[in-house]
Amino acid sequence: MSKKSTLAIVLALASSAAAAHPQAGGAHVHGFLDGFAHPFTGLDHLLAMVAVGIWSVRQPNAKWLPATFIGMVLVGVLTGVAGLTIPGLETGIALTVATMGVLIAVAARLPAAVGVSMVGVFAVLHGNAHGHELPAASSAFGLLLASAVLVHGGRVLGRVSPALALKVSGAAIAATGVMLAATV
Repeated sequence: MSKKSTLAIVLALASSAAAAHPQAGGAHVHGFLDGFAHPFTGLDHLLAMVAVGIWSVRQPNAKWLPATFIGMVLVGVLTGVAGLTIPGLETGIALTVATMGVLIAVAARLPAAVGVSMVGVFAVLHGNAHGHELPAASSAFGLLLASAVLVHGGRVLGRVSPALALKVSGAAIAATGVMLAATV
């Protein structure tokens, strides 16, 4: 087994979608640092945000993808704070990871409008989960900053990584998303 495969399996086993937002425990009110740390504590959010960055670099006319993602995370947070419950949220979040991984693995290029719409919907799902968990405004600002850092980090990886490494990473991200969906 390759080092990358082993790393993907270890990461998948070390974190779960439920660890990032245990909704059974009710909403928690935390500050900026809690909001900032939150995307890093759930493999689903971490991989989705990095994957959006990686994929966005490879898209034609897609300069708005990162900004759309961050803006729609905010919309999602507001829906969560308002109490909107999205049926199948955790499964949907896991499937965003799988979908982004597949898009990276096959080097898919989509029309800009399709890419922006898809990334926007994915961001609303992630934001909604965070809005239920961290409804305080300071937490939301931390979350948005962390999301921007992760998406930008993905963009850097997308620019400097060889195409084959990106395809293998995309496959690992997709497999992790499928595993996360299976555990929901």
